[in-house]
Parts: sequence; structure tokens; C-alpha cells
Amino acid sequence: MKKVLLLIFIIVFQSAWSNTPIWSKTGHRVVGEIAQQHLTRKARKAIAKLLEGQSLAAVSNFADEIKADSTNRRFSPWHYVNFSADKKYGEEPPSAYGDLMTGIEKCMAVVKDENSSKEDKAFYLKMLVHLIGDLHQPMHVGRLEDKGGNDIQLQWFGRGSNLHRVWDSNMINDYGMSYTELATSLPKWTKNQKKAILQGTIYDWVEESQDIANELYESVEVGEKLAYRYAFVWWDTVETQLQKGGLRLAKVLNELF
Repeated sequence: MKKVLLLIFIIVFQSAWSNTPIWSKTGHRVVGEIAQQHLTRKARKAIAKLLEGQSLAAVSNFADEIKADSTNRRFSPWHYVNFSADKKYGEEPPSAYGDLMTGIEKCMAVVKDENSSKEDKAFYLKMLVHLIGDLHQPMHVGRLEDKGGNDIQLQWFGRGSNLHRVWDSNMINDYGMSYTELATSLPKWTKNQKKAILQGTIYDWVEESQDIANELYESVEVGEKLAYRYAFVWWDTVETQLQKGGLRLAKVLNELF
């Protein structure tokens, strides 16, 4: 049975394989789409007003898009957090430039503050949507010494890549689905499963992502040629993290609004 499933996956993955070089735009949109579907009526109404009708999926890549303006470089460290594999977040001195966790906290504080302007609330809400997505891409919680896997060079279907890029975009982009197709095709979880996923705080979730990142470091060797087998083994984790990211983003937003 496993051989049959592997063969089916290989056929699907091969037909979907693309040359797109650029969690990817698709991944962030999936997180936004799932979150949109799980907003309370009150949160949905407030968010629609702030975003002037745009969906969470539509603004989910805002934090990457603003990098084109050099004045926004100060936000770059917010996309990731690095700490030792055997430590928890907060047990080591934080980065002086901020990190993913301080970025999320800042966004939440501005959105929640009644004295924040509508413009600031909208800006930091868009940032928050993206950062919660980054929190669930395990290599955004990787090691400092290799820049979250960016320095671990690999081959992906014969193309030069690295461990971070494989998880950020290669697997999702090469799967070949649009964000709406992917969001609707994810496994259906029971109410109890969803309830369990929503337990904890962003600090529990970052430790969870770190645990996965530690596994991913062990899953490859420098220079390894990755292809169908790697995608087959790890695709369930990709789907799980996307779904968790969406559900947890909805939880954060429902609490804020």
C-alpha cells in the first residue's frame, strides 16, 4: 500500500513540478485563507473595516512586499528567530534588532491599543498575518550559525537550493496547487483536534516549530540531492503546519477583536 501511495504521489508531484524560484506566497495565502474561514463574526467585521475589504489571504505577503522599500529594513529581523537547539526562547540574550516573537508581540500590542490610528492598526495587522505564518515555517526557527538553514546547500530536483528554501517555497510551489486549492484540500480535523491545536501561546508554538526544525536538520546532509522521496516523507508536515498556522492566526485575531 505504501508503495502505491508513493507512486501516486510521485506522479502528482512530477506533473506539478515548476521552475518558480521564489513559507512562499502560496503558503502565506493558505494560512490567511484558513484563518479567514475561522474568524468570529465580530472579528471578521472589524478586520474587513481595517483592511478596507481585503481578505487575510490578500494581505498575507505584505510583510515581504514592503522589503522593496529600504526604510522598512528594520522589520527584516521580525521574520525569524534563532536560538540554540537545546534552549527555549528567552533562555538566551535576545537579538538587539528584534526577532519573530518581539515582532508578533509588537503587532498585537498596536492592533489592540485603542489609541492606535487606523493606519497603524492596518499596517501591523498585515504584518501580524504574515508573521504568524512565518512562526509555523520551521526553518524560520532554525539555528543562527547557518541562518536558519540558508547555508545548508542542497539539490532540489537537480536545482541548487538550501534547506531553508526547500521548506520556504520549493515543496509548496512544486506541489502545483493554488492557495485556494491547497487550503480546501488539507485534511479535515475534528473539533477536538482543532481544540488541541489552539492550546498554548505563541511561545509554546515557537518551541513546537523549533522541535520540527531540529528534526529537519537531521533529515538531510549537505549537498544531498532531494527529490520525490523527501517530498513524500515530509509533505504531511507541510500541510499540518499550514493548517496550524491558519487556525492559530484566527485564534489570535479573534482574541484581539
